[in-house]
Amino acid sequence: MAQTIVQMEGISKYFAGIKALDGVQIDLKRGEVHALMGENGAGKSTLMKIMTGVYIRDEGIMRILNDVSGQLEEVEVKTPLKGQRLGLSMVFQELNLLENMSVAENIFLGREPVKPDYRLDRKRLREMAARELEKVKLDIDPDTPISELSTGQKQCVEIAKALSFEARVVVFDEPTASLSERESQTLFELVRELKSRGICIVYISHRMEEVFELADRITVFRNGQYIGTIPNENITEQSLIKMMIGRELSRNFHSVAPVDRGERVLSVRNVKVFPKSAPVSFDLHKGEILGFFGLVGAGRTELTRILFGIDPIGEGTLTIHGQRRTIKSPRDAINSGIGLVPEDRKGLGLILGMSIKDNMLISKLGQLKSAILNTSELKDITSGYKKGLGIVMRDEGQPVKDLSGGNQQKVVIAKWLAMTPDILIMDEPTRGIDVGSKREIYNLIRRLADEGKSIIMISSEVTEIIQISDRIIVMHEGEISAELDMEQATKNNIVQAAFGGTKE
Repeated sequence: MAQTIVQMEGISKYFAGIKALDGVQIDLKRGEVHALMGENGAGKSTLMKIMTGVYIRDEGIMRILNDVSGQLEEVEVKTPLKGQRLGLSMVFQELNLLENMSVAENIFLGREPVKPDYRLDRKRLREMAARELEKVKLDIDPDTPISELSTGQKQCVEIAKALSFEARVVVFDEPTASLSERESQTLFELVRELKSRGICIVYISHRMEEVFELADRITVFRNGQYIGTIPNENITEQSLIKMMIGRELSRNFHSVAPVDRGERVLSVRNVKVFPKSAPVSFDLHKGEILGFFGLVGAGRTELTRILFGIDPIGEGTLTIHGQRRTIKSPRDAINSGIGLVPEDRKGLGLILGMSIKDNMLISKLGQLKSAILNTSELKDITSGYKKGLGIVMRDEGQPVKDLSGGNQQKVVIAKWLAMTPDILIMDEPTRGIDVGSKREIYNLIRRLADEGKSIIMISSEVTEIIQISDRIIVMHEGEISAELDMEQATKNNIVQAAFGGTKE
């Protein structure tokens, strides 16, 4: 049996009087991939931040293996530097690299080798960085600026930085959230390589197929409490979901009725996504969920930016409710009845320092006819969306940054629903959201469509796009490679079209 290298028992943590962790536990073994699962807000990242010194625990005991004595010894980890010196590192979902500095400088930031005269020893820095990059199989020049790397390469630099501290445990928090399929497979190979070298990987992810592919054991948290730890081979997807959310989850969250294609809400004709790509044309009908799928760089988000007026349309035309529209800015799009739930909800969808109420209403204020705010009317709007969307919050004045990912996403959706758009574009609306919140978002999207909203749903998850859509458009290199009714929408057809092929 593998040796335990970290043991945490009875760990509790409070934030502003709210108990985020309630006496939880975990034990990590040498050379294992240990998945940490639970809904947003369950306490997964909080526990790992306590382990690595980002947060200080309020209650509980943490022990770490002393390699000399072979015994577990109680430790206090009050800073990330102390955690790193103990071999505990974390690769965060939002990468923590300095874009204007080189790869080598990022890996050894604050630990740069110096010459006897205290000048930076650049030759030795390059050599040290090259050794760390070799560990993660990243063949790049250590002097390359971080800004020139792909997301996958940046993540490998973060891992190299963690390993440079002689890490015994490396935590990956939603590591594939922004990676392409190819980059994800490269990451999986690296995880297996690290495991073979005796390093423990803690893998936090909402993507169950990844967890079942990689994990040796799975620990589940729910509402800040420890539910259990199970060997991978002893659990099914349905039983894991039940542990995470406390109830059975129906596989069929809605039944798709045929969509009346008679009323055309949006017509896109001969729009070029990239200068050298063929023009794109499609229609969107009332009450329809039109799914868009494609690999990274396929042009889905670029098309969204054109439809919403962020980027100029160049060639082509847009017709909304039968009238030709010129959309040169997001304001033009909003005035034409188009709303956008962006892919980056934290960077583009929310103002994190503001309250939930202010985030919901900030776009609505421009539509009010009177300069004098009717606070009762505004409270009715926010209360209605809180109830209608099932937003879990302490009160409307709570900072939106304190909400879980799923509830933050609902606030973004509420903000746009307050604008009463006819067309709602949703770019990766469930990215980084747990399985229970995903299902709530799916039901919400279906309900909006049933109420007559027209939805453009962009997703990089094949299963999701099949589940939610009434019709699917697949893009490849800025062009439409397939348009599929649901009878044709098999996983093979969609993926084949995403790579530029044709359906079976």
